[in-house]
Amino acid sequence: MNYACFDVDVQSSIAHIRLCRPDKRNSMIPSFWTELPTIVKQLDSNGDVRVIVLSSTGPHFSSGMDLSVFSNGLDSDVVAHQTSTQRAAQFYEIVQRLQHTFTCLEQVRVPVLVAIQGGCIGAGVDLVTAADMRYATRDAYFTIYETNLAMTADVGTFPRISHLMPDGLVRELAYTGRQMPAEEAQSAGLVNAVYDTHEHMLSAVLGIAKQIAAKAPMAIYGCKKMILHARDHSVAETLDYVALWNASFFQKEEIAEAMHATAEQRDGQFASLPAKTDDNADDDIRLP
Repeated sequence: MNYACFDVDVQSSIAHIRLCRPDKRNSMIPSFWTELPTIVKQLDSNGDVRVIVLSSTGPHFSSGMDLSVFSNGLDSDVVAHQTSTQRAAQFYEIVQRLQHTFTCLEQVRVPVLVAIQGGCIGAGVDLVTAADMRYATRDAYFTIYETNLAMTADVGTFPRISHLMPDGLVRELAYTGRQMPAEEAQSAGLVNAVYDTHEHMLSAVLGIAKQIAAKAPMAIYGCKKMILHARDHSVAETLDYVALWNASFFQKEEIAEAMHATAEQRDGQFASLPAKTDDNADDDIRLP
């Protein structure tokens, strides 16, 4: 399938999703917000994909949200005749739909690795903080740019970045809207590693993805579930949850295969994730 904002390639159980509008600095136009969750859910649906790598093209990762996302929905003749309360309610609904686009990266059963070059601005930060791991080139920088536009970032930055970096630094970035360079982002814990070139970064990230793809998919899925649960719950609640998880999904055959594969210095032969048949009504998201 052809997409306006992305190229998708799947090899050896690794799905590589690329933002493909470098001439527009990969700004997030209305189709971006419907295409990304569609792609992610399709990749997750059959269970064959074990890792997703999300990267970009051109000098910048993303310049953030394109203003057309809101102008398409709020500058119509209908909106012109709405009350301020009705306009606020419509805005609220649009933002919730935008939030869902990035939440899908947390909800997908496999790890999502993001490779970032150049500017990661505004909604770009919302996007990358929803991923499992982040990697950057030395020229990359991050900006909670909404503050500079007299707005409060609302698509996912604050609920997630506050768990990734020290509180004081998050507040500084949010209040000032300044650029945080890649090396500072790495020292603060936002970025796992920094690379000299885009090519070097992609090679390294795809190498990490290959290591993950060689592990038992259900074990990786369980790790992702537990890490997210631990972020949002107490230690006691997460201990109980992981015990229940393993009581349900513990597989002696998978453990035996992992041990034999290690001893024989070969890749393990593990069961794929089960296919998904969930067709929730909110999966088909449409922006105004």
